[in-house]
Amino acid sequence: MKFWMDTHTHTIASGHAYSTLDETVRYAAQQGLRAIAITDHAPEMAHTTCHAYFANLHVVPPRLHGVRVLRGIELNILDFAGTVDMDDTILSRLDLAIASLHVPCLKPGSKEENTNACLNVMEHPWIDILGHPGDPRYPLDYEALVQKAKETGTMLEVNNTSLIPGGFRDGSAENVEQMLRLCKKEQLKVVVGSDAHFYTGVGTFDHAQELMEKVAFPPHLVWNTDVDGFLAARKRCKQFR
Repeated sequence: MKFWMDTHTHTIASGHAYSTLDETVRYAAQQGLRAIAITDHAPEMAHTTCHAYFANLHVVPPRLHGVRVLRGIELNILDFAGTVDMDDTILSRLDLAIASLHVPCLKPGSKEENTNACLNVMEHPWIDILGHPGDPRYPLDYEALVQKAKETGTMLEVNNTSLIPGGFRDGSAENVEQMLRLCKKEQLKVVVGSDAHFYTGVGTFDHAQELMEKVAFPPHLVWNTDVDGFLAARKRCKQFR
């Protein structure tokens, strides 16, 4: 399975990542990627960047080093009602928005509470991807997530970093496998992100691919194999059809 884009990466702007935007995109070009999303953490994550950073992302060219650059954000889900930490005016101007549950921003609740947080955020008209939903610290109802994804056009992410054995989201594989089996049954496309925090991690999908092979997940259900299709499937594009 050939992946042509990475939809989840971080730069030094996130505060706990270690490469510049240019280094990240250059490496993506070297890896033969056609597109990359720069999705630094939104302001409520400790030590990350500010509102003005995202308001000014338009200065980054949409193409660098021969690679399509999606100027994006990884939002923090702040409560079980699905509140996120960026206003719609800025979100509407970005190319991509991921929303994720992060322990520093929202302590894990019950399975019902965590699921409600995700279902509510998936209703948001500018949020394209639900980030790393396999995190075992947040028990979720995956059948409900898959149905909501189909209903709202939100993409469910297979996060490669989450699947690293012994990593800080260790235990994600079982949850992601369950999600993949449900998506396969429902013929729902997923998106794979490296969640790279250093440039050499860009385009690294080894753990995700291994799990997909285990469940015989079809390549045509992976957005990363179809850059043009992915770009057209973003919620911000659908709103103007």
